[in-house]
Amino acid sequence: MPKPIVVMGSVNFDLVATAERVPLPGETLTGIDFATFHGGKGANQAVAVAKLGYPVSMIAKVGDDGFGPGLKKALRTAGVDVRAVETAKGSSGVALINIGSDGQNNIVAVPGANGKVTGRDVRKNAALLARAGMILAQLEIPLDAMDALAEFAGENNVPLTLDPAPARELPANLLRNTTWITPNESETRVLCGLGHDEPVTPSTAARCADLLMARGPRNVVTAAGDAYNAGFAVSLMRGKGVIEAARYGAAVAAISVTRKGAQPSMPTRREVEKFLKSR
Repeated sequence: MPKPIVVMGSVNFDLVATAERVPLPGETLTGIDFATFHGGKGANQAVAVAKLGYPVSMIAKVGDDGFGPGLKKALRTAGVDVRAVETAKGSSGVALINIGSDGQNNIVAVPGANGKVTGRDVRKNAALLARAGMILAQLEIPLDAMDALAEFAGENNVPLTLDPAPARELPANLLRNTTWITPNESETRVLCGLGHDEPVTPSTAARCADLLMARGPRNVVTAAGDAYNAGFAVSLMRGKGVIEAARYGAAVAAISVTRKGAQPSMPTRREVEKFLKSR
């Protein structure tokens, strides 16, 4: 029986409005389309792992509002073990997303129950985390919870893969206990202090990787989102080498960006294998 992947992170209900463009401050536009999706970086990664056919559990919180039961059900339906997904008083995490036809967007994310995840939840789920083959985490829950998670991972020799999004400065303890950190370009700029106008070249990426590893993470992969992280982790857990795992993660991400919705866009294992064979 393979060791499961455990995801600790956010669960959101996404409300997505599409218009010709993103509205200006104080402006009302007539929209083209509206849709709702189950999202949140943590939940997205957990669903992606499950759809790739790998065992996964999630530690998270949803609200006792009208969204909470549906969010938890969506995880369960996808194949995620939700026994450590608790219900907290108040609203679930919600993201209000405006998208223009040119692809530009603006987002208001309300943490809701995600903001109530604490280090106590790490201790409460210590047995689950200790059995994990890998822990996946992001930055949509409070940093004190992340710090406790990282310390637990370090003390128990469980590999921790950190998606440093949304981008922010990170505590030294969190970085020291991270096995894999997977920043995209904008997150790399924040973590490494790059100027907005400074081009990110292969040599810049290598310099930033060295800078990040000097702070503690044992490996740096520049990556693209929840789909990539899930695919990369699953491939590593199935015994593949780093380069092959990176290629697998890229294939998962490449398929996901051709589809609408965070969780509905995640491909199955069969789809990814077919995609890789065709290339």
